[in-house]
Amino acid sequence: MMGECLVMQESLFYEFRLEDHVPSDHLLRRIDCFVDCSGLRQRLAGYYSATGRPSVDPELMIRMLLIGYCLGIRSERRLCEEVHLNLAYRWFYGLGLEDKVPDHSTFSKNRHGRFQESDLFRHLFEAVVQRCLDEGLVGGEGFAVDASLIQDDANKQRSLAGAEWRAQDHTDAAPRAVREYLATLDEVAWGAATDVEPKFVSPSDPAAQWTDAMRGPAFFAYADNYLIDLKSAVIVGVEASRAVRQAEVGAARTMLERAAERFGLKPERLAGDSAYGSAKMLHWLVDEQKIEPHVPVIDNSERQDGTFSRSDFTYDPETDTYICPEGKTLTTSGRIVTEGTNRLYLGSTFDCGPCPLKERCCPNTPARRITRSFYEHAREVTRALAGTPAFERSRQGRKRIEMLFAHLKRILKMGRLRLRSPCGAQDEFLLAATAQNLRKLAKLVLPTGPQMTQEA
Repeated sequence: MMGECLVMQESLFYEFRLEDHVPSDHLLRRIDCFVDCSGLRQRLAGYYSATGRPSVDPELMIRMLLIGYCLGIRSERRLCEEVHLNLAYRWFYGLGLEDKVPDHSTFSKNRHGRFQESDLFRHLFEAVVQRCLDEGLVGGEGFAVDASLIQDDANKQRSLAGAEWRAQDHTDAAPRAVREYLATLDEVAWGAATDVEPKFVSPSDPAAQWTDAMRGPAFFAYADNYLIDLKSAVIVGVEASRAVRQAEVGAARTMLERAAERFGLKPERLAGDSAYGSAKMLHWLVDEQKIEPHVPVIDNSERQDGTFSRSDFTYDPETDTYICPEGKTLTTSGRIVTEGTNRLYLGSTFDCGPCPLKERCCPNTPARRITRSFYEHAREVTRALAGTPAFERSRQGRKRIEMLFAHLKRILKMGRLRLRSPCGAQDEFLLAATAQNLRKLAKLVLPTGPQMTQEA
């Protein structure tokens, strides 16, 4: 017998609790244990008027943004639609079945206003890091640092040449992203990162860097910098910067200093790739911070033409001289070269001219020239660490930061930014890192089963 379509009979009264319809192992229920928004109202109190209509609860907006980033819902318009339909979302946000979902425009108004002025997203990220510390997920002995390029929301077809953009008169009527970039010109991570004129500039977001570092078509991008603890891969520092090496190195220093100031965390060792192997960075780590750099040293002194490299000469620290393979001495007059970072050492023409090894040493100059960095001590300390068991462990542990970036782009859908300007990129990176730490807490502190463990 063929069945007939049932006609829904609406009841006059319903006995319905959202609590009963959210499974005990649901990701939102597990994350809810670690989301503490108790200090938001006090932090934002000075940014609200004492009169007028009540605003949308800031805790509601923060919870909506957090789960949007945790579940990879990038569009705030779509997020509002999902909250309207999904019972678990309503439960997490504290909305009843008849409560109205805020309009998507509310988020942008608050983000560019009171949230940004109060540095709310940084406060939220650090509160979650502190919870990771309280749960024992942070060891504090070994850190790793790295950066990943995130494509900016800029149309490269409408870009301008760097010189053409700089020649424009940028007034107070310029777009918000332009004004925010102009306000960061003196900051290490932005305008002061490099004085090289960019090839192209996006008029809608001039802070984004034109780059082809991905070995494909060039695009505008920001660098998302992570500092993680190697024990459980908890993110303890996040910083947005321009997509250039100098800015990424400056962001690493900023994150290490902030971790020491906010959480009292100072690692014994730091793992990183060769981008962090410059002499100045190694000097800062070894001589100033007393941190072991498990980093490949940037060394351009090795020659590839078959002639002697600097490593073939022996340095005598007592006399501050170099000894060549023939036993002759190279001395220095104190002359500074290479933008004030290296001291020049010269051999004597009387020694080098008749030397039988001249063709293998300095075939094109009367005497051999060698430069030595002011920070060579830190470079030597770093070279001595390479190949040790601790260095190899750090090298293996550093892969975890690459896994976090892969998770960020593939699972949380952060392959492209939605917000423009340095502040917009910083907000997105902070929220994404907060979401990753929350998922880490849910996975490691409240394990429930294989299916949920894989999801978290």
